[in-house]
Amino acid sequence: MYRKKDRRLQNENVTVSLEELVPQNHLLRIIDKAINFNFITSAIKNNQKNL
Repeated sequence: MYRKKDRRLQNENVTVSLEELVPQNHLLRIIDKAINFNFITSAIKNNQKNL
């Protein structure tokens, strides 16, 4: 259970980067290195122009 003094700790800000959270050998890192996703940005920009 939380006590009143423990509740103060809930308001503290903690900065964490995704680089720290995702292990170096994670599948998503491998996919990110293998596939160039720049085509998605181009497709979105072209679709937004057509709206």
